[in-house]
Amino acid sequence: MSEANKPVKSFRAGGIEASIWENEIQQGGQQVTRHSVTIRKQYRDKDGNWKESSTFFPNDLPRLVLVAQRAFEHVALNESADKEDAPA
Repeated sequence: MSEANKPVKSFRAGGIEASIWENEIQQGGQQVTRHSVTIRKQYRDKDGNWKESSTFFPNDLPRLVLVAQRAFEHVALNESADKEDAPA
């Protein structure tokens, strides 16, 4: 897998993982970085094979909230730092 296909940061709590992705886009004649987040659940099926899902049970929600909050904090804090470093 190439660097371009790897998340910039991931947060995991149990089988729940939030991954942050960077996307370079053109906006107003400038190249800007936008972030997106994917959240997934990994589990083993009855045969012991790893599976992924984007469906969550109620008892998964506390972990989902935790990884989503961490992803938000990471993006918000890094975007704030980038804006502070940018020339006026």
